Amino acid sequence: MTYVDLHVITRPLSILRVIIAILVCTTFSLVASAGPFPSHYWGWCMFTWCFCFFFTLLIVILEFTTFSTKLPFAWDDFTTAFSMLASIMCLTASIVYPTFFACNICYRQIGASVLAVLCCAAYFLEVTLIRKQRAGEIRGFLSTYVGIMKMMETFLACLIFISLEASHYTKSPVLQGCVAVYSLCFILTLLIILLTVGELTPLLPFSDKIVIAYNFVAAVMYLAAMVIWPLYSFQNNKRPPDCGYLCGWDKVVMVTMMTIFNFCVYVVDSIYSLWLVCHVRTE
Repeated sequence: MTYVDLHVITRPLSILRVIIAILVCTTFSLVASAGPFPSHYWGWCMFTWCFCFFFTLLIVILEFTTFSTKLPFAWDDFTTAFSMLASIMCLTASIVYPTFFACNICYRQIGASVLAVLCCAAYFLEVTLIRKQRAGEIRGFLSTYVGIMKMMETFLACLIFISLEASHYTKSPVLQGCVAVYSLCFILTLLIILLTVGELTPLLPFSDKIVIAYNFVAAVMYLAAMVIWPLYSFQNNKRPPDCGYLCGWDKVVMVTMMTIFNFCVYVVDSIYSLWLVCHVRTE
């Protein structure tokens, strides 16, 4: 049976979440009032702020009504993981939006950019506060280093997908192979997250070995994409002189950078997962 817990809303963490919800709501309201842009980056920024607002408000409501204690998963793990993910997403949005959509006389965009930075700082403060209050208590997958890296891998893959255009790879089978790498790794990493959060991995034989093997295979696949994508994309393809913001050439650069970052994350994930398994077994 659920009931309203008035003490929850007076806690520092709940007050911070209410402030964050107000900041995020104001941010995407300003961005929406400035008018939509026909850009995937604009859509990504709006999705980020709407996503963060919805789940932040949902967390406050569920804790206020104590319904969070009835959910069939680790609530502390979920809230910690969401705060970390929201921090990363808002950090990206606070960089992407002012870079592509703000100008010296765009006052609404400037205001939204300032609020976006405040949202990012507030989420990082929330992560710090959660870690400080629940030190040693959180044992869920998503709040561990492995879980954080898995979320980073899926997040960077999403940035790759929003930067891709059909014209970038449809005429080249080799580049289509790179897109296949991005898609396959994204699907399998997301599947690992869902299976682990749902505590279904014990049903799989040698699950640790499978995940470690996948990490190394994904790192090798991203290494190939990291070499092939810029090699074939920039071959005889210099930046057009009339290429302004959001042109196709710049998006190819974005895909290249995100591929490099994701390769690094997969390498660190592989090494750390292997070390973790070996360290546990030697104890």
